[in-house]
Amino acid sequence: MLRIRDARADELDAVAGVMVAAYDEYIPADATGDLLAYREQIRDVRSRQAHATLILAEQAARIVGAVTYYSDGHGAHAGCPQEWAVIRLLAVHPDARGRGIGRALTEECIGRARAAGARAVGLHTTVFMAVARAMYERMGFVRVPDFDFWPMPGIHVMAYQLVLSDGADTREPRGARA
Repeated sequence: MLRIRDARADELDAVAGVMVAAYDEYIPADATGDLLAYREQIRDVRSRQAHATLILAEQAARIVGAVTYYSDGHGAHAGCPQEWAVIRLLAVHPDARGRGIGRALTEECIGRARAAGARAVGLHTTVFMAVARAMYERMGFVRVPDFDFWPMPGIHVMAYQLVLSDGADTREPRGARA
């Protein structure tokens, strides 16, 4: 049985290990510069705790996935409107994929965002994360290119949004926020 819950302080190193393992296929073992820094940012789950909730998936007493959930755009690293809840660094351990764990973690974030009255849920992903993109799209997330960014040459990070409120378009053009 899959259990979704908030991570405890004594589990942060294990959660960090799962997140790094999930993203390792995208970051070469001999990474340097920006890619090495990104791996270390993924590993640093503690720094995200000030503004976010670390949610994990547990199966058979083993942590198999995790996600960083921001109840609003404040604190999330990339520019989503503050009225949006934000999902960041959704991760499923490679040997636990294909069991609906990523979807369950995403649904948990959506449920929390709805309960908190968020207008939308936003997230960022990349072209090479095709499985994740397809899952988000099946769940109703749509592209919002106004919030895309390029953290390093050749890496296009694409923004997605799931509207939770009355269905109104919640996108804001770049530069519209103070």
